[in-house]
Amino acid sequence: MSLPPARTPTSRPLTVPSRRTLLRAGAAGTAATAAQSLLAACGGTSGGAGGGPVTIEMWHGQTDTGKAAIQALVAEFQRTHPDIRVDIGGGVLSDAMLQKVTAALASGSYPDIAYIFGSDLASIARSPKVVDLTGTVRSGPTPWDRFWGPARAAVTVNGRVRAAPALLDSLAVVCNKKLFAAKGRDLPQPGWTWQDFTDTARALTDTPAGVFGTGWPGAGDEDTVWRVWPMVWDLGGDVVAGDGKHIGFRDTGVKALETVAALARDRSVYIDPKPGSEQMYQVFLSGRMGMVATGPWQLPDIVQAKVDYHVVPLPSYSGRPITISGPDTWTAFDNGPARVAATRTFLTWLMQPAQDVRWDIQAGSLPLSRATQALPQWTAQTRETTGLTVFTKALETARVRPNHAAYPQISEALGQAVTGVLLGRRTPAQALHDCARQADAALLIPR
Repeated sequence: MSLPPARTPTSRPLTVPSRRTLLRAGAAGTAATAAQSLLAACGGTSGGAGGGPVTIEMWHGQTDTGKAAIQALVAEFQRTHPDIRVDIGGGVLSDAMLQKVTAALASGSYPDIAYIFGSDLASIARSPKVVDLTGTVRSGPTPWDRFWGPARAAVTVNGRVRAAPALLDSLAVVCNKKLFAAKGRDLPQPGWTWQDFTDTARALTDTPAGVFGTGWPGAGDEDTVWRVWPMVWDLGGDVVAGDGKHIGFRDTGVKALETVAALARDRSVYIDPKPGSEQMYQVFLSGRMGMVATGPWQLPDIVQAKVDYHVVPLPSYSGRPITISGPDTWTAFDNGPARVAATRTFLTWLMQPAQDVRWDIQAGSLPLSRATQALPQWTAQTRETTGLTVFTKALETARVRPNHAAYPQISEALGQAVTGVLLGRRTPAQALHDCARQADAALLIPR
């Protein structure tokens, strides 16, 4: 079956390859390299000599509207804080940021702020050059407990806040109302189950017409994996067991993979073989996929494609709401007291509701705090964007992946397992057995 030609969106906040490639292939190898070299990093230079403005360097990692949004915010900050200059750049997108920052730390010439994926924070926070922001966030104008739980959890490593939350999301299911109507299916509602999901995907599939019930990333990367964690958590499992030496999803992972296997057996799932899930989203946007699990970043594309859509929370096994959030971070690095102080001032300003709401609307994030959520600008945005409230409400029950240095290796092992099941090469039990062997070995490595 031929795929629709790739589009170049004009109004999309953070293109899929740069945003969800957080969830990218090769994370394990990069993070392992980071873990080996960060501790040897040398110090950077300080700024503010001669009594002039203190200059800090920010590697923002954004493209398109995300880049425009951070540029506008930085310009406003500099107008109101003439004693601090923020140089933005870095020349690399977010999915390549870890590798560049790791090399920069090793060379002793690194930025003051970098956009680091939450799944990479535990590895990079092992560097002594990463600034502890615990006091900064807890003394900020917005109380720390007013920030959403996933935003707080994503930046906390071993009880300390090692970064500032940058971008917040959640997973929900977007449905094509036209395809549901054509098959005479009622739209799903909160409280539906994974059995409902697989039954609905099977009913919506029309193989001769090239229509799939749903889609799943099949590159074996983090995009493949993070959709499984809500299933594991709902079943009572966890990423890492309580003893810290084994995975916590040996049994629950098999159950979750049985759901994936059911979709594969029914041939109701489009399997996207490429990182970034761009092809999967194109199939949905072209009207040939009934349901897709995605985040709020995808809504502008869906609206632009004129898909008549409905958003519903993720299904569960228990009927109770649960989802995952994959926050990203602004990680700060120590280039001397003056630059650290300027960095703290800038990040504190950036996280406040007046700035956060502008970033959220322009860059495709959910509000970092309930204070931002209450602002009239965000209320207006939710009125204008169908389904946005579903993603925001999902934050009440969202969890995040653990800030564990072995997470990239665990993710890689589970990604191989999910892909094997999707392609029919492994049974769920076989796939999880191999996953456990690889992931448990990673957990035993001293860190």
